[in-house]
Amino acid sequence: MNNNRDKRWSLHGSTALVTGGCKGIGHAIVEELASLGATVHTCDLNELELNQCLQQWQELQFPVTGSICDVSSRDDCKKLMERVSAMFHGKLNILVNNAGTAFTKPNVDFTAEDYSFIMNTNFESAFHLSQLAHPLLKVSGSSSIVFISSISGLVGGSHLSLYSASKGAINQLMKNLACEWAKDNIRCNCIAPGHINTPLRSLVLENKEILNKEISLIPLGRIGEPEEVASLTGFLCLPVSSYITGQVICIDGGRSTNVLW
Repeated sequence: MNNNRDKRWSLHGSTALVTGGCKGIGHAIVEELASLGATVHTCDLNELELNQCLQQWQELQFPVTGSICDVSSRDDCKKLMERVSAMFHGKLNILVNNAGTAFTKPNVDFTAEDYSFIMNTNFESAFHLSQLAHPLLKVSGSSSIVFISSISGLVGGSHLSLYSASKGAINQLMKNLACEWAKDNIRCNCIAPGHINTPLRSLVLENKEILNKEISLIPLGRIGEPEEVASLTGFLCLPVSSYITGQVICIDGGRSTNVLW
């Protein structure tokens, strides 16, 4: 393999920020980007879990640092980006807006507090962090934003109206930023996972009967693993994907439907 081809499949020299990197998909993304050569900073709300992950990554010799951040807080997001800017000397190649939350309720039972919590955590954080990161991404000369959305933002379901709305908003935000920031050499894409084996998914799908029904409709016959989302994230950040932007990419084991459950 020649040197130019090697570079197209490598993130060596790149810097990355991944939100919510201590569990599930975020954790897998941190390790994927680091294994491809990127220097990664991640954030999480749980200090104990963050310190445990940082110790593990240090043992694996992954170039990963981390800090505490509540992404639903605009002040915390601003402090996070200031820290990242100082660490990476004002340049950022990759932003992965991964942090999010979900819980299920009938639509009529959602409160104003529920609305604020879900929208601030899932949508507002991605919107604001993208704004804050724009100067760092632009000055790097070639950069990528990956939003971790959900298939729930594309199809209908029950008891997930707020979560689905927040993810649908992310999908549309990405499409607009892909158009607006193309001139700045910033690519923007969404990954919309279906059922992935994460702690968050286990909370959403506690009903085994519903889960088994869902699995029976997936052509691959199983739910996905976080590493399978992470590998797609890594691809979208590599130089080899330099002509891919503005896309919502579903990763759902081959299922195609208008209704989740």
